[in-house]
Amino acid sequence: MAKSVVTPERFAKGMTFDEYVKYAGSPENLAREAFGSYYADGGSVGTARRDNSAVLRERYARTRLSDQQAAAIKWLAAQPNGPAKILVVSEDWSSDCRRDVPALARLAEAGGLELRIFNRDGKKILGTRRPDPAAHPDGNHDIVLEFMNAKNGGEWASVPIVVIYTRDFHELHRYIEYPAIYHKDYIRGYQQSARPGETETQTKERGQREFVAMQGSPFFDLWASAGIDEILSALFEKLTVKR
Repeated sequence: MAKSVVTPERFAKGMTFDEYVKYAGSPENLAREAFGSYYADGGSVGTARRDNSAVLRERYARTRLSDQQAAAIKWLAAQPNGPAKILVVSEDWSSDCRRDVPALARLAEAGGLELRIFNRDGKKILGTRRPDPAAHPDGNHDIVLEFMNAKNGGEWASVPIVVIYTRDFHELHRYIEYPAIYHKDYIRGYQQSARPGETETQTKERGQREFVAMQGSPFFDLWASAGIDEILSALFEKLTVKR
């Protein structure tokens, strides 16, 4: 097995959740590229990136683990070689990251786990499916390459990447992009498909409105909770089923 690029020293360079929220609103982050629709004015590359710090802060403030989730992570963390560290690769323009990262912060707090967050990209956004660390050394593409998302017959540099480790950095579980019950590609495909009588522009605008409305609905909180359940269940299997 190839040696992981995630060493204790590399992990320690990541941001805490509080640091990440502050970074999201910093001039350094707002100067970075993002997808066009995620810029403050909806413009193209080069215009002002949205400040998502308030969104992250608000979602964290109202996110609460259930009693069962909190008890489960405490139980898991107390086991021999139980979870102790959570690595997250995130981009704040990603709705999946805005949904899951605050919940992961709550999970880490409840279990006494150390959480560290890394950007995926540097100043330039990744424009290909497979990142090239040599082409963009200011990003964390080497970490991404280790945890590519295999789906739909290909590999994708999806975010968030969530990797759970023991205290000595033995990997226990990885969770990528969204929970299994959130059929995002299917839902987004329907939202983005043309309705009778719509122009191309109308389809795009309506699809975006529906996506934004969905993010503000109870279902985004439901899927955030489902992601935590999925991680906890996988960790239970890893620690209790002997292979």
